[in-house]
Amino acid sequence: MATLQIISLFSHLTMICVMMMSSCHGAFATDPALDTSTTTSTAALFVFGDSTVDPGNNNYITTIPEHQANYKPYGQNGFFDHPTGRFSDGRVIVDYIAEYAKLPLIPPFLGPTSDYTNGVNFASGGAGVLPETNQGLAIDLPTQLRYFEEVQKRLTKKLGEEKAKEVISEAVYFISIGSNDYMGGYLGNPKMQELYNPEQYVGMVIGNLTQAIQVLYDKGGRKFGFLRLAPLGCLPAFRAVNLRATKGRRGSFEGASALALMHNDALNTVLANLGFVLKEFKYCSSNFYEWLQERIDHPYKYGFKDGMNACCGSRPYGGSFTCGGTKKDKDYQLCNNADDYIWWDSFHATERIQEQLAKGLWSGEPFYVGPYNLESLFFEKEKLTIGIIVDKPEADPFQSF
Repeated sequence: MATLQIISLFSHLTMICVMMMSSCHGAFATDPALDTSTTTSTAALFVFGDSTVDPGNNNYITTIPEHQANYKPYGQNGFFDHPTGRFSDGRVIVDYIAEYAKLPLIPPFLGPTSDYTNGVNFASGGAGVLPETNQGLAIDLPTQLRYFEEVQKRLTKKLGEEKAKEVISEAVYFISIGSNDYMGGYLGNPKMQELYNPEQYVGMVIGNLTQAIQVLYDKGGRKFGFLRLAPLGCLPAFRAVNLRATKGRRGSFEGASALALMHNDALNTVLANLGFVLKEFKYCSSNFYEWLQERIDHPYKYGFKDGMNACCGSRPYGGSFTCGGTKKDKDYQLCNNADDYIWWDSFHATERIQEQLAKGLWSGEPFYVGPYNLESLFFEKEKLTIGIIVDKPEADPFQSF
């Protein structure tokens, strides 16, 4: 059982003034033009996380069908010539980030590649911050950190100590994890609910996540990107659960969304704290929860037709996780055009919404993403300041990317 690790940085969060951290408020906007044609990034990209960023690591482990996506119709949109293990109709957010940084696609750690000079992706569908989450069925965050240690040793052997240190220190570390800890690890685990109230459990997840960040920092990492949690109660799977639990009342599952909000608020405060106490620590974060909620509630404003239902699944909202027909329930329906949808399957977003999100994180302005955007981290630009947008008072905080 995981211990309640609220380490010293986390226990003193409320003592740090974070009013200047504008990424706490609002959604984020960006200039729709992504022009990096005159710059070249030398920074590698290391990815840690769950199915939101898994490029196919779970193809190489023994797990259940719910934690794999290496079968049709996953990857159906033609960007890849076969299902790669990405939980999407095509690409996921880190594929776009790599493109904007002028890097090749970042390979899965368990795949056949042995060249890590541009980075590597350790993410695993079903993974949690806590090792107890989906234990034995996914590559948890502590194990992903151990894999990173292996990569660091291989880079040192291949490049020499000085060059390897340079790669590690200039790299960007992108982290997207936590949803599974709350969906299956807490809401789906009565024993955890008996042991911890929601505040304690969130504290345990955040405490362990903070330790992971510190591990990477101690190994030389200085630049970090974070994808905070979505409004979990609005996932098609949880809409379907709520429909059954309330005997037909439509809406999102508020308990799941409340946990996500608690997690996001705590993480935001932790990151602000780390920004004060860790030398050269730089990070990109955003108000992803509100950003996505806005698109779920008003899909037509952003070029979508459906913000509630999954493109691939079965039963109300497509909330039964049957996409692909590889699970116990073989029945599923597939929409005609995934680009019309925010949700690809019962839990995961379409490629199109992930592209919009990637653009926002890449070049979003202060108030919406900060204190750095990803472009600033990759290309060593100055910290974002309010002055950058003084000349753009008309900017719509919910503009389409």
